[in-house]
Amino acid sequence: MKLITEIKLKPEYSEEDLISAICSRAKINKKNLRSYEIIKQGIDARKKPNVYYVMNVAIDVDECAYKQLLKFQDIVPDHAGLIYEQICSNKKRPVVVGFGPSGMFCALVLSYAGLNPIVIEQGKRVEERQIDVENFWRGGELNVYSNVQYGEGGAGTFSDGKLNTTLNNSYCKKVINEFIKHGAPKEIYYKNKPHIGTDNLKKIVKNIREEIIKNGGNVIFNANFCDFSIKNGNISSIFYKNTLNGEICKLECDELILAIGHSSINTFELLKSKNIYMRQKPFAMGVRIEHEQELINVAQYGNGYNKQLPSADYKLVEHLKNGRSVFSFCMCPGGSVVASSCEHGGVITNGMSNYKRDGKYANSAVLVNVLPSDFGGDDVLQGLYFQRKYEKLAYELAGKNYFAPAQTVGSFLNEGNKKVEISTYLPGVKWCDIGKCLPEFVTSSIREALPLFNKKIKGFTANNAVLIAPETRSSCPVQFNRTEDYICTIGGLYACGEGAGYAGGIISSAVDGIKCAEKIIKKYI
Repeated sequence: MKLITEIKLKPEYSEEDLISAICSRAKINKKNLRSYEIIKQGIDARKKPNVYYVMNVAIDVDECAYKQLLKFQDIVPDHAGLIYEQICSNKKRPVVVGFGPSGMFCALVLSYAGLNPIVIEQGKRVEERQIDVENFWRGGELNVYSNVQYGEGGAGTFSDGKLNTTLNNSYCKKVINEFIKHGAPKEIYYKNKPHIGTDNLKKIVKNIREEIIKNGGNVIFNANFCDFSIKNGNISSIFYKNTLNGEICKLECDELILAIGHSSINTFELLKSKNIYMRQKPFAMGVRIEHEQELINVAQYGNGYNKQLPSADYKLVEHLKNGRSVFSFCMCPGGSVVASSCEHGGVITNGMSNYKRDGKYANSAVLVNVLPSDFGGDDVLQGLYFQRKYEKLAYELAGKNYFAPAQTVGSFLNEGNKKVEISTYLPGVKWCDIGKCLPEFVTSSIREALPLFNKKIKGFTANNAVLIAPETRSSCPVQFNRTEDYICTIGGLYACGEGAGYAGGIISSAVDGIKCAEKIIKKYI
């Protein structure tokens, strides 16, 4: 096939419009076009409100028209997923702790290779987890084992499902192809900023679980990892507690893969007590900011923009004179701000969108970098305790009912207009001074950055925009010391994903899980 680039189309384009544009760009007759496939699609909004889709398309043509395309690049669309040769092994089955993106893809690869992994996940199946999460958002009790952070699919299940990454390798495309294989919209293959949406993620993670089981693996839910044994310098067994009845269960294993995510404080404390080497790592914290989506659309697309365009997003960053960086993170067009607590007595915020991103409001984290020198101690877990400190302050400030502290931007910047608007955050918000639950350097940095953001996104500092606090779990403030083979301190102990401190987001976590699995597979070849 040949690659035809820079095809521009209006937002309301039809398939016939696309075919005409392809043939015009390639200078061929429509009757000679056998087939086409979109390879990449982005939006050009540089001349707003004249906004266009820009596409690269692979085409196949009749032999008689082929000579006309010799100047165009050859391309073979890559739809390959994860493929591994079956390994015959009489060793103990590897155990994966955690069923977020890294644990899920690690287990998937191990199952494809015939190593029959066992996954233990302290949370519930996504179907049951959904019920617990919605109950909490309605004001019900927090389930510390089944919430936005813990359960099948990890924290990413209740998010926008972004597949953006700074990585650029074949693994990323394979992860996307696996998502499509298991039910994701096919458009994520070619969209410039692909996302799955929380509504689709709930179906996809279930399908991946069933794939692992079909391949000989096993997934045990309600299983809280609580201890492990070492023999001759190598992992020999692990223990988990059944969170429903308290029973302690044992699994023999030679390989233990920790894919625990960034919020498993109890597990980090266990590992510290076992002298597993870890180190402090920078992270970021701040608030969620919420605007009407229409304001963002106008700012990004211009007045009179075509309503058929998708809800607009943004990405902002400012490097301040005080040495701090302030940046937007996990922007959720047409989404909502969600309660993400996973411990009693702490408030955590996050953002979430469905695939269509058709909600009335847009939200994004506005974060400030936090350095180990800010943590207030040399304990390797001090960053985790730093997060917990401000989550507890927010809980107390907002009324000890998992409401979140909130403040209008006008009030936060002392600009006079303090009109209270409605926030999407459930179970609710407490209107107050959010600075009382955040470090001073975070609030002062955000105050300095917001007017600078407003120069890039007109209306960003609208008086009635809402700030909801705190956003603390953007990444893990701990990193494992691991070898090139992903081994941590003792033989057979592996760590991958966000909780290991080597990934951030769905794609990079999945890729890290895949590479970890490949290190284990290599031992058997």
